[in-house]
Amino acid sequence: MVPFVLWMLAGTGIFIVYSRDAIFSTVNQGHTPFLDVFMWMVTYIGDGAGTAVVLFSMLLFFKSCRSWWYVLAAVVCTVAPALLIQVIKNIVQANRPLEVYKQFPDMVHHLKFWDDPHYNSFPSGHSGSVFSMCAFLSMILPKGRTQLGLGLFFLALLVAYSRMYLAAHFFADIFVGSLLGTMGAVCCMALMRRLSNRSFRIVHARPNRKNPPLI
Repeated sequence: MVPFVLWMLAGTGIFIVYSRDAIFSTVNQGHTPFLDVFMWMVTYIGDGAGTAVVLFSMLLFFKSCRSWWYVLAAVVCTVAPALLIQVIKNIVQANRPLEVYKQFPDMVHHLKFWDDPHYNSFPSGHSGSVFSMCAFLSMILPKGRTQLGLGLFFLALLVAYSRMYLAAHFFADIFVGSLLGTMGAVCCMALMRRLSNRSFRIVHARPNRKNPPLI
């Protein structure tokens, strides 16, 4: 949560100081052939299917995740923020960069082999999805796993960055998406902890013989 709070402060400052076009151009125009392929691959982590694969992999590889509590918490903490973001998307109906700059194609670096819708840009669903997933995973890590928590945060930030790089979103889209995804996951986790009972083993508790560490 510490790097997330810093991200909130830095993102707010960027949003206030720089214009939408300046931020988008700085990220989108800083392209290379390697980054084109790398960002195209990374961005799918924030897709619904990509999030599901990561969470299911945790279920397979870590015994401490093999509980109904983990399954329900993972679903609630990722699906609820995603639904909220989709509702806001359909209400706002903001155009994406490809639509905004369609009369100025030279202003946008867009991969020819990859396409994205030109509508419902705000907020970013991929950013919200990956931030909610990483926030959830960081909250179930055993104490003392700070480096893993930082790694999850920077993974989420990288996916959000890829959305601007690929001309799928503006900065406001990914910033608000990250806030909704993280805060949604935090609120849902608080609810899950409150509703937990003895049949649901909370994996973030202090490790012991009956409750081994997650990683």
